Amino acid sequence: MINSIAIKVATINHLDGIIKLQTANQASQGGTLSGGLTANQIQEMMSDMPQIVAIVNNEIVGFLLTTSQAVNNNRKVPIVDAMSASYKGSADSYIYGPICVSQTQRGKGLAQLMFQELLKLEPNREGILFIKSDNIASLKAHEKMGMHKVSSFHFNNADFDVYAYLSQPKEDNNL
Repeated sequence: MINSIAIKVATINHLDGIIKLQTANQASQGGTLSGGLTANQIQEMMSDMPQIVAIVNNEIVGFLLTTSQAVNNNRKVPIVDAMSASYKGSADSYIYGPICVSQTQRGKGLAQLMFQELLKLEPNREGILFIKSDNIASLKAHEKMGMHKVSSFHFNNADFDVYAYLSQPKEDNNL
């Protein structure tokens, strides 16, 4: 049986699943996430911008988190501050990421599905993200999604590339 994938805006009910998946994908667990967010930080993000989840059989198998520049500026996350110092972005830009897909669901297009949902919800806005320079799979996946490198920076003995994209406007069906 093929498991159906649901892509939706995260709610507080998805918080535990996001934390569980984030924890499983930390560098200390063999994953590639560059840091972790607390439950309180993710809740703040949920009240600020849409957070996207991928769900299979009632389990969170992917998430795409976003943060407005206003919330980010109040937070003072050192790695994000380093990214912002290397590339500011437009006045209305937002931080894309982290994005994470469970090991069992990789290669099935979930990152692209979550990204497409985000683009529908945040039209005409620039998204900015960073990827560790040696994370070739993530670099290729994000280039495939139409993002392009705009800068790079060095943080905690590692090199990172900064990528950006401009979401396309929603189609107006009233024309």
